[in-house]
Amino acid sequence: MVIVTAWIALSWSSVAALLGLLLALERQLGQAPRLAASAPQGWPDTIQAMRVVIPVYNEQENIVSCLEALSAALPPDAPVQVLVADDGSTDMTVALAQSLCDQICGARVISVGPRPEHERWCGKNWPASIAAAQPWAEGDPAHQWILFLDADVRLRPGALAAALTEASRSGSDLLSLAPRLECGCLAEWLVQPIVAALLGLGFPIRRSNDPDDPTAFAAGPFMLFRRSAYDAVGGHRAVADEVVEDLALARRIKGQGLTLRYLLGVDWVDLRMYRSLAALWEGWTKNWFLGLDRDLIKAAGSVAVVLLLFALPWLTLLSASVLFLVGAPSPALTWAGLLAVALVFGVRLWSTWRFGTPLRFWWLSWLGAALIALIVPASVWKTITGRGWTWRGRSLA
Repeated sequence: MVIVTAWIALSWSSVAALLGLLLALERQLGQAPRLAASAPQGWPDTIQAMRVVIPVYNEQENIVSCLEALSAALPPDAPVQVLVADDGSTDMTVALAQSLCDQICGARVISVGPRPEHERWCGKNWPASIAAAQPWAEGDPAHQWILFLDADVRLRPGALAAALTEASRSGSDLLSLAPRLECGCLAEWLVQPIVAALLGLGFPIRRSNDPDDPTAFAAGPFMLFRRSAYDAVGGHRAVADEVVEDLALARRIKGQGLTLRYLLGVDWVDLRMYRSLAALWEGWTKNWFLGLDRDLIKAAGSVAVVLLLFALPWLTLLSASVLFLVGAPSPALTWAGLLAVALVFGVRLWSTWRFGTPLRFWWLSWLGAALIALIVPASVWKTITGRGWTWRGRSLA
C-alpha cells in the first residue's frame, strides 16, 4: 500500500511537471522573438560584403541540397562570396560541391590542409578559421559580414536578406537563428522533439538577448557575425579546442560587451541533424555533457526530468492497468496516467501549433526518454575518459 501511495504521488508530480512544461514552453518559446516571416525588400544598403562559410567533412549526403538551397536564397548581384571549406573529406563531398560552386557566382571550394601539430583543433573550428582568414576585398569590417552555415542546413529563399536586415536594424554583432528541426528516421522522431523542448527551456532566448544577463547561447548551424566583432573575439581560433564552439563564441561575444541576438528562425532555416541512430548517438554523446558545463548534477537532473516528463506517464498508465486486471484498481493512479499521457500528447500538439512539428510517433515518447537516459551517462563517460569520444569518426580526445 505504501508503494502504491508513493507511486500515485510521483505520478501526479509528473502531471504537474507536464503542465509546467507546457506553460514554460509557451512563455519561453511560443512568445520568443523570431525573425520576421515576411521577406524584406532588397539587400540592406549598409552591407558592403558577405562571406558564407560552409565547413565540410564527408558531407556528400548534404552538400548538394545545402548549396542548391543557398543558391536559391542568394539575391541577384548581391556582394556575397561562398566558401566551401573542405577538411579532408574522403567521400564525394569535394566533387559534388565543386560541381555546384561552378554554377554559383562567387562560390568556390577550398582545401584547408592538415591541422597544426601540437595544437588541439576540434570539429569544424579549423576549416571555419581558415575560411574566415581568406583575403577580403577593401572595405570597413564593421559593414562586412560572415555567415557560418552547416552543410545540413537548408535556407529558404529570402533568408539571407531577412537575417542581414535584422542584424543591421538591431545592431547585432552576432545574429544566430534557431532552425526548424526536421526528422526522418525513427531515432530522430524519438529524441529530437524532446531535445528541442529541453534546449528551449535550458537556454532561454529572451535571457540570451538581454545584455544585462550573462546567459548566452547561439545555434551553430547558422551564425552570422559582423566581421569586426568576429575578429575582436578571436574567431574560431580563440575556441579551437572547444567541441561546442557555438556556445563558446556566444559567450565571448557577450562577455566583451558586444551585441548577441538569438532568434527563432523556423520560418527561414531548416535543419536535419542526424540520418541514423548511429549518427544521433555519436552526436548527442559528443555534446550533451559539454552543454551542461560538465556538471554531473545537471547531467543526472536532465535524466530525471526526461524520465519524469516522458516515460513516467506511460509507466503510470501501465501500472494502473495491471492493478485493474488483478482486481485492485486505483482510480487516482488511473486518472494520473490518463492525464499525464494526454499532456504528453499536448506538448507535441503545442509544437505542431507553434512550429508545424508533425505528431508522428508521439506515443513512443517513453522510448525516446529511455534512449536519452542512455545517451547522458555515455556522454559523461566519453567526455571524461575520451574513449569513443568522436565526431564523424574523428577523435575529440
